[in-house]
Amino acid sequence: MTFTMIIELLIVLAALYVGSRYGSLALGAISGIGLAILVFGFGLKPGTPPTDVIYIIIAAVTCAGTLQASGGMDWMIQVAERLLRKHPDHITFLAPLTTFFLTVLVGTGHVVYTIMPIICDIALKKGIRPERPCGVASVASQVGITCSPIAAAVVAFVTISNANGFMVSIPQVLMVTIPSCVIGLMCAAAASYKRGKDLDKDPAFQARLKDPETYNYMYGSSATTLDKEISREAKASVFIFLGSLLVIVCFAFMQMIKTADGQTLAKYLNLPKMNIVIQVIMLMAAACNIMFCKAQPKKAVAGAVWQSGMVAVVAIYGIAWLADTYFANYMDEMKAMLGGIVETAPWAIALVFFLVSVLINSQGAVVVAMLPLAYSLGIAGPVLLGVLPSVYGYFFIPNYPSDIATVNFDRSGTTVIGKYLLNHSFMMPGMISVIVSTVVGYLICNVFFAGYFASFVQ
Repeated sequence: MTFTMIIELLIVLAALYVGSRYGSLALGAISGIGLAILVFGFGLKPGTPPTDVIYIIIAAVTCAGTLQASGGMDWMIQVAERLLRKHPDHITFLAPLTTFFLTVLVGTGHVVYTIMPIICDIALKKGIRPERPCGVASVASQVGITCSPIAAAVVAFVTISNANGFMVSIPQVLMVTIPSCVIGLMCAAAASYKRGKDLDKDPAFQARLKDPETYNYMYGSSATTLDKEISREAKASVFIFLGSLLVIVCFAFMQMIKTADGQTLAKYLNLPKMNIVIQVIMLMAAACNIMFCKAQPKKAVAGAVWQSGMVAVVAIYGIAWLADTYFANYMDEMKAMLGGIVETAPWAIALVFFLVSVLINSQGAVVVAMLPLAYSLGIAGPVLLGVLPSVYGYFFIPNYPSDIATVNFDRSGTTVIGKYLLNHSFMMPGMISVIVSTVVGYLICNVFFAGYFASFVQ
């Protein structure tokens, strides 16, 4: 590795670090400064921005935004709340499953902002230390991203993998990520079940109870969505949204089914590629929500789902372009340096995915930025699919909005950041979930179904 390469790599890392400190749009925008330095200062050839992935995110976020604007997301949250309130004793296990599957359906973890106050309220009123379900539920809301058929990370993995000869489909990705991530989350929930002191034995909590104002703050009100009236149009928008997901999955299965002459059913029927299918179906569903379910466009673009999705677009645009510019110009050197490690321990790429995620706070950006490099190094597609859960590492430094919001939602004060920053409420469930999910995913792909996934490598 030459001195120039090191300097340029430091510029890339500095751009990512500074962007993560500012957050939001800054991740992508400040990556543009690093890109300008590499291109105009060092004369590197510009890489290629991931336009296909960006178009899919825009379409999916537009659809989810209209779902929220129509009130459909409120209905989904109500259904989830009824389940949680029906079984409050099992909140530590049900809460992460709830936030996980909400993310799987909607494609973004920001849906947690509505359900998290309810989780905290149920735990506190039941006498369960809220840190136990809240910590793992916040983690679960982000873990679900690699299990959603419309999330950027999944779509990017399929698109980039297909371009590199691993002809995997969205259902096949979910066959690995969903069971592995659910197992990881349940292990994290089990570890959280008796985490910390019970509320009646916690001296800090008992001291807060003695203050009448603090007591009233914790127990004086209830967070709920059950009193919200849900319109028929809102319910219809949910069915439109779920129907669009089902159609996308059906099209994806057509990419897998082989005809008598050996070609896929999708190719036999002359169907477009999945990136086009997802865009068309999502835009059509968004239009139906607007025309038939009273989803106001202005309300959709003002909602948290649409805005967070557009921030993700800018982040992926800038970060992936910056990373591709650096790695594409030094691919031969990278292969020479990392070739031995890749041959002996290809699974070690999971550590790279995790560390990059700690820096850039976006699973989709990690996949878009690092997956092409992994394929260029000769790592097999089944290995990369197995370690896909490792792209979630931004719980490590608790500066992500969902984690910060969870701390604020917990009126008991048991969910904390910690005096030393890293000793926070999300570290333990996050590490257990990611490690277990990655190990299980790797075993599914490379031990139990090695021949099956290898057959899709061309």
